[in-house]
Amino acid sequence: AGQPSEKNGQGFISTLTPDGTIQELKWITGMNAPKGMVIDGNQLYVSDIDSLHVIDIAKGRITATHTAPKSKFLNDTAVDGAGRVYVSDLADNAIYRLATGNFQMWLQHKRLEFPNGLMVQGDRLLVASWGVMTDGFATKVPGHMKSVSLITKSIISLGDGSPVGNLDGLEPDGPAYLSTDWMAGGLLRIAASGKSELLLDLNQGSADLEFIESKRLAVIPMMMDGTVAAYRLD
Repeated sequence: AGQPSEKNGQGFISTLTPDGTIQELKWITGMNAPKGMVIDGNQLYVSDIDSLHVIDIAKGRITATHTAPKSKFLNDTAVDGAGRVYVSDLADNAIYRLATGNFQMWLQHKRLEFPNGLMVQGDRLLVASWGVMTDGFATKVPGHMKSVSLITKSIISLGDGSPVGNLDGLEPDGPAYLSTDWMAGGLLRIAASGKSELLLDLNQGSADLEFIESKRLAVIPMMMDGTVAAYRLD
């Protein structure tokens, strides 16, 4: 509610049913501009500009907020098998981590090429990169998927690093991955080789998706349209 970097206290989280019915419009309130979300057990972790909120799902309230004052634009979230939470800082080529109650920068490197979508797969953190920004959010060369070792923090590209898009969300789809292109608008399937195919041509603002694999349902927030769209991937 408001601009993506606006600290206005108006941001909130809604709950919806799988058919798109709004259950509770303002389930959690008092945020600024919440973006990436990930569930671990009964905890929901939500990024919010320069903070990470911890929400008790059963109680429906924020139980803790961890702030990273030097962060610029915290975005997507992911959690590993040990319960450590990773958060991308899109605007500062960085990834933050919450571990044993400490929330601090875990990795910063230009090779991240402005990280956005995150997901943990085994001992690696997969990153959907936006691409190197030139003017605002514009890029000369769009981003692609990368892999970061959780052990050594080494960064490699999936495949040959060919441009894919200004990537936003990231979800697994069997041996492949689903990601959205925020600027061009679209849903992409990216193979483990890094090769991509456009599944859906969408409006600009197709943001951090959720994929309900059992239903083959891709749920995509359309940020510029103020809607949530869902597509069944047969």
